[in-house]
Amino acid sequence: MKKSKQTPDAMPKDHLTGNGGELHQVAGALHPPMTNQTGTIVSDDENQLKAGERGPSLLEDFFYLEKTQHFDHERIPERVVHARGFGAHGFFELTDSLAEFSKADVLTQVGVKTPLFTRFSTVAGNLGSSDLARDVRGFAVKFYTSQGNWDLVGNNIPVFFIQDAIKFTDLIHAAKQEPDRGFPQAQTAHDTFWDFVSLTPESTHMLMWIMSDRTIPRSLRMMEGFGVHTFRLVNAEGTSTFAKFHWRPKLGMQSVVWDEALKINGADPDFHRRDLWNSIDEGKPAEWELAVQLFDDAFADSFDFDVLDATKVIPEELIPLRVIGRMVLDTNVTNHFAETEQVAFRVSNVVPGIDFSNDPLLQGRIFSYVDTQLTRLGSSNYQQIPVNAPKCPFANMQRDGHMQTLPQKGRVAYSPSSLEADTPRQDPANGFKSFAEAMQGEKARVRSESFGDHFSQAHQFFYSQTETEQNHIVSAFIFELSKVDTKAIRERMLGQLANVDPAIATRVAAGLGMGGPIKPVATGIAARTDLKPSPALSMLAKAKETLEGRMVGCLIADGSDGELVLALETAVTKLGANFKIVAPKVGGAVAADGKLIEADFQLAGGSSILFDTVFVALSEDGAKLLSTEAAAVAWVHDAYAHLKVIGATAESKPLMKAAGVVSDEGVVSGGDADAYLTRAAKGRVWKREPKVRTIY
Repeated sequence: MKKSKQTPDAMPKDHLTGNGGELHQVAGALHPPMTNQTGTIVSDDENQLKAGERGPSLLEDFFYLEKTQHFDHERIPERVVHARGFGAHGFFELTDSLAEFSKADVLTQVGVKTPLFTRFSTVAGNLGSSDLARDVRGFAVKFYTSQGNWDLVGNNIPVFFIQDAIKFTDLIHAAKQEPDRGFPQAQTAHDTFWDFVSLTPESTHMLMWIMSDRTIPRSLRMMEGFGVHTFRLVNAEGTSTFAKFHWRPKLGMQSVVWDEALKINGADPDFHRRDLWNSIDEGKPAEWELAVQLFDDAFADSFDFDVLDATKVIPEELIPLRVIGRMVLDTNVTNHFAETEQVAFRVSNVVPGIDFSNDPLLQGRIFSYVDTQLTRLGSSNYQQIPVNAPKCPFANMQRDGHMQTLPQKGRVAYSPSSLEADTPRQDPANGFKSFAEAMQGEKARVRSESFGDHFSQAHQFFYSQTETEQNHIVSAFIFELSKVDTKAIRERMLGQLANVDPAIATRVAAGLGMGGPIKPVATGIAARTDLKPSPALSMLAKAKETLEGRMVGCLIADGSDGELVLALETAVTKLGANFKIVAPKVGGAVAADGKLIEADFQLAGGSSILFDTVFVALSEDGAKLLSTEAAAVAWVHDAYAHLKVIGATAESKPLMKAAGVVSDEGVVSGGDADAYLTRAAKGRVWKREPKVRTIY
């Protein structure tokens, strides 16, 4: 399917009306007259107003002044974290009422479609960084509910590096580019990050997650999301239930491999953005289930770990997920800056029936998110920006301020008042009420002893992974620590890993070439080894066998079998996948029957890293010719090295041989499209991995 392009003819009628409603025909299309911000029509947008043909420019040229001044101010400070983001509009539909636990309309009114805006992001990189950095992904959802905005601001990982928000500044300063040199950017593979986490044992569980393949996702559409913290739900009777929120992608989870991620960043640094935009643009919405883990005080008191500790999970085997609804992202933004950049998420945006717990990281975020929006967006009126404004009625006594855009009528700007009958009043019956939690204790800067076990769940996470995933975690540690110049930091990090399991530390040390005994870092609580593995923590253990939402690349050249290519495209499309043709020239190739097969990519611009699986549909002459073309050899070799399923015609053998392809269960030769697609739906060929790289 070719991408649609918006032309003036396709623009809504309200965009075709200018001052006076006059339209001007340019190159066969109707265009509205250009105006400045106050509506005055521009007669010349090509030249400044001058005193004579070659004279000086005049200060009275208000068109030039307004245009240039706006340009000079069109950048706002980027987010300190989560700077590189991409968003889309959609809706949430509740399918299972939680009225027993919450009085929030969005969680009790089955069938209602609540509009929302979702923004995905990387954490450490700046605005101009690449999509495929190894990093946590932000997963923030703004629900425009009938009771006000609810922002569920989370990540694609259910735990975090730190337990108390006072350490967030230190964490980010350590993870960002080092301040004296300004690099490296969008990566944690450097000294300051590993210095900090090696001295912060509470980060160890999170390190296992970020070294896993969850931090190099194939697509934003194929990520899980989490609220991270324990929240409270409060019902109409005032009874509280603890809740953790989970987003589960309809397409299942999928990652890329590390070498592939590095190459994607070079070939297409906007890979995730393009993928989500194109999917929605082609009428294939992205969809997730919203699920909750619900539990009471009795469970919280009996659980092995503290439910207020953001570095811990509650295994799904203990508290199963209850699916309560679905999120569908079906509309792209019309302006990236106005919506995705200006959207302001606040952890404090909750509605009656949803409340906070005493998680100290959550408590700190309640303040921090409000404060950062004031800096970025320049005014306490930032919630009047359309993407931030609620879609339900709202009224208050807040007045004036920079960028005030609402007509605030009347003489009364205070409460209580008696001068006007229609001023807003507090509503004890329907308003938000915090859960009446009993509290006592002395003021102190302390960390609860129940937060003290930093290694047991890290051990559990590692041994909940498949062997392949464990290998990738070890490999990621090796890569990251190999970028650390300071030997003492590497030794200390090995000591922390030894606290999780000496076998893990030994494997990482072997990959680093660091021999000798590994000394565990002193710890008050040793890792428990009796926690049962949780298969739900593994991506591969619950992977779906499907090609839906994936992309199939087909390499052709002159002489390819056009009927085979067409049949393959038909079968791929029927399975819900995209089919893209790659040829030596972007214009395509002439098939064996003399017909032109149009291409989507030119060979050098359509690397196999962009596809989930590939098919080599060459004739014998085409294969011989491309076997001497470096780009073609790399195209097939990368697919093989990245463990992808490769289909090929029998005539493609010369190119396959030149690329070093060795036959295995993931190499389907002979041009059998059905056999190829059946195997491709099962995903990567993990058994091939030991043949293409060293496993430590």
